[in-house]
Amino acid sequence: MNESPDEESLARAVQDLYEELLRAWNRRDAHAYAALFAPDAAMIGFDGSQVRGSEVEGHLAPIFADHPTAAYVWKVREVRPLGGSAAMLRAIAGMVPPGRAEPNPAVNAVQTLVAEYGSGSWRVALFQNTPAAYHHRPELVEQHTGELQQVLREGHGGRQS
Repeated sequence: MNESPDEESLARAVQDLYEELLRAWNRRDAHAYAALFAPDAAMIGFDGSQVRGSEVEGHLAPIFADHPTAAYVWKVREVRPLGGSAAMLRAIAGMVPPGRAEPNPAVNAVQTLVAEYGSGSWRVALFQNTPAAYHHRPELVEQHTGELQQVLREGHGGRQS
């Protein structure tokens, strides 16, 4: 599919926003992570928790302080303009536990980010992190994990060492 330069720049900007979000997580930087959200945004966590954008830092700070969090590895599937000043990104993600080199398939996820442009920058309007359990379809778990392992081998996907 041929994208116009405007669509290409939009796609790059939204992908950059998403990647910075996951890199902030990997750095365990609640402030930088939260700064990417619009105040009225919604974050829906892997466990189903729902947090307003203005409350993200307060939600994540104790998690980072009390738990050795795993690092994200990801692969963007699609960035699509939604019209006006909004776009949607879809990706698969996994988490590499501390001290390990491979993603843990039990926490594979499908992620959706809706971004909005305003006041000169892109911000997260919605970030949803959905478990990718693939019930009764182990081949899909293997495919998902295999794609992320390939991303790690290629040195992409933002996993911080």
